[in-house]
Amino acid sequence: MRMNWENLLEMSLLHDEVREINPNRPNYAQDYDRLVFSLPFRRLANKTQVHPLYAHDHIHHRLIHNIETSSVGRSLGIEVGHWLETQGEIAEGQRHVLSGVVQAACIAHDIGNPPFGHSGEDAMGAWFAARFTEGHSFFDAVQVADRTEFEKFEGNAQGFRLISRLEMYRNEGGMRLSHAVLGAFTKYPALAEVSEKAKARDKEKTYKGLTKFGLFRSEYDLFERVAERCGLLVEQGDEGRWWRRHPAVFLVEAADDICYNILDLEDAYVTGDLSEMRVKELLGALFAGDNQDLSGKDVTYYRARAIGAAIHACVAAFKQNYEAIMTGHFSASLISKSDVSAQFAKIEATAHSQIFTAPRKTKLEVTGRNILHAVLTGLLPIYEELGAQNWDVLALSAYHRQLAAAADIDLRDVVDEYTALHSLADFVSGMTDRYAVRVHAMIAGQMG
Repeated sequence: MRMNWENLLEMSLLHDEVREINPNRPNYAQDYDRLVFSLPFRRLANKTQVHPLYAHDHIHHRLIHNIETSSVGRSLGIEVGHWLETQGEIAEGQRHVLSGVVQAACIAHDIGNPPFGHSGEDAMGAWFAARFTEGHSFFDAVQVADRTEFEKFEGNAQGFRLISRLEMYRNEGGMRLSHAVLGAFTKYPALAEVSEKAKARDKEKTYKGLTKFGLFRSEYDLFERVAERCGLLVEQGDEGRWWRRHPAVFLVEAADDICYNILDLEDAYVTGDLSEMRVKELLGALFAGDNQDLSGKDVTYYRARAIGAAIHACVAAFKQNYEAIMTGHFSASLISKSDVSAQFAKIEATAHSQIFTAPRKTKLEVTGRNILHAVLTGLLPIYEELGAQNWDVLALSAYHRQLAAAADIDLRDVVDEYTALHSLADFVSGMTDRYAVRVHAMIAGQMG
């Protein structure tokens, strides 16, 4: 079986499939606009990329990272799209559709991430895991198969939930993005239970799209519609039902890999965690030949040249692995299969040894973890009482109604323990770093 681009670039909208497409404003452009003007996207401006609560104006936050990733994604899409046109795989002019799809998926790729970066994901997962382990009637009521959704909280799955259900047309397609963009957004087209079973069977040989999960059970039916429209290849094994990745996912992933690896180095130079010489050495290895005179060139020049070289290498890797990608058997990142894989491995090793372990970053991650745990603990009684009152919001005590209103917690759709925990996760993951600090202070009774 082989996927085809006619289906993969499906421009109809989730939950609004019959809407006529405006030729002067194609749906992928509308998708991009809806994402950029959304509140969840705006909140990324105050969410950590690498350095929590940093006052330096030139340090990346999530919003800037997503914008830069979308720029790289657009370039990858247009280059690959042009090649696909020359190969007769897509019609002339469709390169702009592919580029627009990748750009829109990239602009949204971190939209579901919680405060304090990836350490925030870990903090939320650890809190939920501890509650399930302790044993409590409220948590025991959640099906065992669904608990991993919370115990290993995943920003990718939260992102799909946001754009396909919660934002704009709530429970009616969410932002009603095109099926192609939703397919390109979903790097891990599987439920948590399926991913965990696949990794338990053979972690070393797990398909790339199963190494994490990108869907909550609550949105499973929505992705089924996306997968059917895009013609994604479906698999049914002992671990359950899942899908092979949309080919554009590899371009979205490559854009993210390029940006965070290269820009993390630039940030490390700005913060003083890495020397200028070391950053130039790592970036120069991506593009500089033996005879190039780079004297007088600054770090921003190195960064720009490195991004260009990485884009070229990933486009080449896509071409070289094209058949495996289209049949769903390619199970790696484009970076890892490119001519710059060794150089990127050195960058990642440096990041883990010298950037991610920087003292200020480590201290603030510990602080962030404690803040999120305190907020989750402080808000949980709202949901416990809601359950005791048979999910009737009007029956909540005056204090819990006041707390929910003060924090602006959305209690719509809470009808059982599973939906209650997702409502709690929706709120906490949606907070910015600074708002998390303020809510923590409010719960602790500190005057702001």
